[in-house]
Amino acid sequence: MFRFGGGGVEEGAREVQVRILVGWVMGWKEWEMKKVKKGGEGYPESLLNIDDPPKQLYFRGSWSEKIFENCLAVVGARKMTRYGEAVVEKLIPGLVRAGLTIVSGFMYGVDTKAHEVCIENGGLTIAVLGSGVNVLCPRGSGGLYEKVLKSGGLVMSEYEPETEAVIWRFPQRNRIVVGLSRAVLVIEGGEKSGTLITARLGAEQGKSVMAVPGPITSSMSAGVNELIRKGAVPVTKVEDVLEELGIEMRTGGEGYKDLDDLERKVVEELEKEEMGVDELARRLGKDVVIIGSVLSVLSLKGVVNEGGGKWGVVG
Repeated sequence: MFRFGGGGVEEGAREVQVRILVGWVMGWKEWEMKKVKKGGEGYPESLLNIDDPPKQLYFRGSWSEKIFENCLAVVGARKMTRYGEAVVEKLIPGLVRAGLTIVSGFMYGVDTKAHEVCIENGGLTIAVLGSGVNVLCPRGSGGLYEKVLKSGGLVMSEYEPETEAVIWRFPQRNRIVVGLSRAVLVIEGGEKSGTLITARLGAEQGKSVMAVPGPITSSMSAGVNELIRKGAVPVTKVEDVLEELGIEMRTGGEGYKDLDDLERKVVEELEKEEMGVDELARRLGKDVVIIGSVLSVLSLKGVVNEGGGKWGVVG
């Protein structure tokens, strides 16, 4: 921090910094908190069909019938690997484009990444907390909390607003994550991962359970691979999810129609593997500026998207 020479000025600078920090942290609390009671107007009908429906739901955000129409629970490991991150970046954009609301638990790893990628792609997301809606868990997640609200999503909890998070509340809240959703998609999870509890709840509620297979060398994929062995639907692309749910794939605007020769070549390369613009330009023997322009056009058409510095085909 710069020192201005006078104690009064330095103290004033500290005060400004504190005010800025407090304003950022408290931003999400400026949104009005509301409550809906079991059986009351707007209470999600899907939750009435689960064991022990929540007696009330406290929430912030845009509560509407639309957000609950087509929900998919996306859950996974808190200690997400780069593979798990890449899977989220590959699948979520296409699921959002198909009109699905992404429901998850707002925790580290796959939960957080699913919320973030959904928002980045203009989708709606619902965060179900294992604490009260006035308690940040994880700490430091106020920025994401506010992004969910600003994007038209919801943050909700069955617990009283000031309730602190404790371990047993997370498995309990998972019945709500599943109850709101048509199906459960599991992305990474070890043999004893809490994510497997969510998958079991999905099966108990009669929901389709889907899982993304992972490397057999990774302990973070042992749980999901076992789910598939026991009958979970394997998912390697967006179409697998949509087919299971009976949803038609949307290509966004013109999609793959009417692509010119260079656009088609770019798509063909990205269908092989995701890559950065520099690598793509080298493979096609074109100037990086030209390829960057083509990618921008294809992105607007909804054909490709970018995540983690690499481009890939949507779906």
